[in-house]
Amino acid sequence: MTRPRHSSRVSQSESGGEMKRRDVRGSLPPREGQEGRERREERRAAALGPVGRSRSSRLLSTTTKIAMFLLALYVVIPFIVRLFPVVIAKCIFLNMLKIPFFVDLQHPELLLNNTTNLYLTPEDGISVGVWHTVPASRGNEAHSQSQDWFEASLADDNPAVIYLHGNAGTRAAGHRIQLMKVLSASGFHVLALDYRGYGDSTGEPSEEGLTFDAMHLYEWVKARKKISPVCIWGHSLGTGVATNVARLLEGKGRPADAVILESPFTNIRDAVAHNLFAKLYRFFPGFEYFILETPALNNITFRNDENVKILSSPLLILHAEDDHIVPVELGKKLFKIAQASRSSKDNVKLFLFPALMGYRHNNIHKEPRLPNITRDFVKSIKI
Repeated sequence: MTRPRHSSRVSQSESGGEMKRRDVRGSLPPREGQEGRERREERRAAALGPVGRSRSSRLLSTTTKIAMFLLALYVVIPFIVRLFPVVIAKCIFLNMLKIPFFVDLQHPELLLNNTTNLYLTPEDGISVGVWHTVPASRGNEAHSQSQDWFEASLADDNPAVIYLHGNAGTRAAGHRIQLMKVLSASGFHVLALDYRGYGDSTGEPSEEGLTFDAMHLYEWVKARKKISPVCIWGHSLGTGVATNVARLLEGKGRPADAVILESPFTNIRDAVAHNLFAKLYRFFPGFEYFILETPALNNITFRNDENVKILSSPLLILHAEDDHIVPVELGKKLFKIAQASRSSKDNVKLFLFPALMGYRHNNIHKEPRLPNITRDFVKSIKI
């Protein structure tokens, strides 16, 4: 019996289709089970060899050790700070950073015109360096003059500024020199002090010591300047010194002629709380005990907020809105405290400088209006 040919073709076609399907199924990778993964890991380990495995293990071990060390250090530091309060005192004063380096502080004329260097002795065994810059209008007279001439020049009609700088560095720091130039050009005598332990001054810094040095300079200048005002200008940490001096003068019944605070804080506790180092420990258990309360163990408080409540002197506050060291909020808060404590609000003034100016913490001296702001403030002083 003869079979139809088309049946054969269909069978062949079906057979071919089955073969194709088998080929496709055969080409799919088998599902990998636990045994397959283990074999793959064995092959990878074999490919690396003992040297590769050793390197990988060492790298992991080193990374783990570094991480554990950093974690241990992070935990230990607050205990060190609390057990040895002198550590945080050093961090607050930073007097060991004598910036700029390799500057001869005895020869200010190399950096600043119309300037002489002198040393005062606030107490036995303590010598503090001071630069005295006369008003630029007297620059021609000042050339090659002796210290006696500079001292006698304080008796003129020009107002004087006692400049109390912040922590770290010396009276030769760049931003401090620039401010001295601005004030000199604006008609002021400027006396810039390096507290004990700073620059070429002897001794070790403390809140009491810095205040004593600044008070001694104020009394020295005031004794020579009878008819024109003497303003106490503090910057940053120097604002704490400035208000301390002004409060002492209030207690003596001789209020300061005027106080100018540049980039001030409310108190050292608040200032420390906004420090970058302290921010790393903001959520550390016992943050206040270990960090914020420790400066007081060294008798470092710098209570600007308490001092301004007592002051009757005209007060001017200057603060940049982009200050990255002392937030402008602290300056605003201090201004409100000072205003609230006075019956007359007219002798407390606040000038804020927009962030777009880029003055940050140290560069308010770049403000074109600063000479007029300062002169207008001083003109309002009655002595």
